[in-house]
Amino acid sequence: MYNFLNYVSQTFRSLPVTIVTGFSGSGKSTFINRILKSLAQDVKVAVLVPDYRHVRIIDIGSHLLYQYHVTNLSETDFLNTVYQVLERPERIDYLIVETTGLADPLPIALTFIGTEFRDLTRLDSIITVADASNYSLDLFNSQAAYSQIAYGDIILLNKTDLVSQTELETLETKILEVKEGARIIRTKHCQAPLPFIVSANLFEFNKYFHKHHHSDYLENNGFTSVFFQSDKPFAIRKFQDFLDNQLLATTFRVNGIMWFDESPQRHIFHLCGKRFTLDDDEWKGEKKNQLMLIGQNLERETLLKQLENCLC
Repeated sequence: MYNFLNYVSQTFRSLPVTIVTGFSGSGKSTFINRILKSLAQDVKVAVLVPDYRHVRIIDIGSHLLYQYHVTNLSETDFLNTVYQVLERPERIDYLIVETTGLADPLPIALTFIGTEFRDLTRLDSIITVADASNYSLDLFNSQAAYSQIAYGDIILLNKTDLVSQTELETLETKILEVKEGARIIRTKHCQAPLPFIVSANLFEFNKYFHKHHHSDYLENNGFTSVFFQSDKPFAIRKFQDFLDNQLLATTFRVNGIMWFDESPQRHIFHLCGKRFTLDDDEWKGEKKNQLMLIGQNLERETLLKQLENCLC
């Protein structure tokens, strides 16, 4: 249940946060590097990493990357580090938090959704990176491994080229036993289409990401992008029903600008996995609905008709 109605009355502008979790050696640093390399040069990113790391995240310029080392993930130290990020005089556009290999991501997530940071930050997604070649099924007996799967919005099943198809299917079955309907993406070297992994706090992907033929990459790897636009407002209850009962589990990301008949605000909508947020703003131009949906095996015409039915 998305509890969509509870968000419409809230107004906040906030720093988007992505939590990257997974066991050591799964590819977390590789994935973070991919994000940083793909961002446009004027984007300011803060990255929080465990300070025991011996291999530093790639340095691609101090104008782009602010890196913080967190001595431990105790609540006080972590809160203080996040405050350092928020209090910088320079603009920060995005915050990435890497967990240790044995960390439960839930307490970290609660820092952003259950404390004073709720009004200053927006938890965009929890991305779990799993090493298909070394992810023993016995690891699911540990609380940390269970939580990394259970709370992940998207599971990157990495290093899939090192195992057989049968082994992949067995591992995916085990993941689905932990989290029914889990969004699982098979990757090699964490090569996943970034526009539906991180949203960078906006709808216009190309403003934040270099144009590396994302649409071609999506299509060539079995992903589909569907764009919807209308000059009519959505009805909140109809859109709520669409999210709860019609949106396929193979939909990984939905971003867009939304106009509701029941609200005077301009709503910036982000959905990743089962988590969504709305950033509210004032309309500065013509009111319209614009949504981009990205996933696997999406039926374009069916989706467009379902969204049309949500209009007033």
